[in-house]
Amino acid sequence: MVRTRLVGLLALLFVAVPVVSGAQDAVAPAAASGDEATHQALRGIKQDMEDALNKQDLDRLLSHLHPDVVFSTMNNDVRVGKDAIRAYYAEMLGGPNSVVKKVTAKFDVDALTRLYGNSGVAYGSSLDHYILSDGTDLVVNGRWTCTLVKEGDQWLIAAFHYSTNVFDNPLLTKVKNAAMGFGALVAVAALGAGFFIGRRGRRPATA
Repeated sequence: MVRTRLVGLLALLFVAVPVVSGAQDAVAPAAASGDEATHQALRGIKQDMEDALNKQDLDRLLSHLHPDVVFSTMNNDVRVGKDAIRAYYAEMLGGPNSVVKKVTAKFDVDALTRLYGNSGVAYGSSLDHYILSDGTDLVVNGRWTCTLVKEGDQWLIAAFHYSTNVFDNPLLTKVKNAAMGFGALVAVAALGAGFFIGRRGRRPATA
């Protein structure tokens, strides 16, 4: 249950990711030149949010979110609005029963943010380092997609979705290892029980 809730936090970090602009793949030179100021602004926002996340500065993170932001986590949780994001952050990282003790992240993009007038779509990957409250140390590779909107002269994150490989990730590895360890313990216990039961069954009858 704790690990499942942790997976949800992975998404929380990535409300900071999507505003980055990266490589110029599949972008026409004229369009790239005309939108350069926008992409420079998005790069600045990305860096500010990455720094804020790594310093656990929630107010700075929230300042870049749309008031009605929709945040979909990897454990199928959905949070809508800044207050819901703040509550989720406190639950997972800042509260007395939080799952995560510390988190740092490095965000990368696959291409420039795709711009559609006053909206845009960004996508990429992330490398995230978690230290859990129980001392567990995890490094997770994630993928993210984000929708941005421009209100006035400010770009804001309106929607964000985060995922990781459900068939190959450190949480799954830990579950598998735990299952194998439990299975070995059960096998040893079964062998021990069989040994003692066998000895009792072979005990000679007394006169």
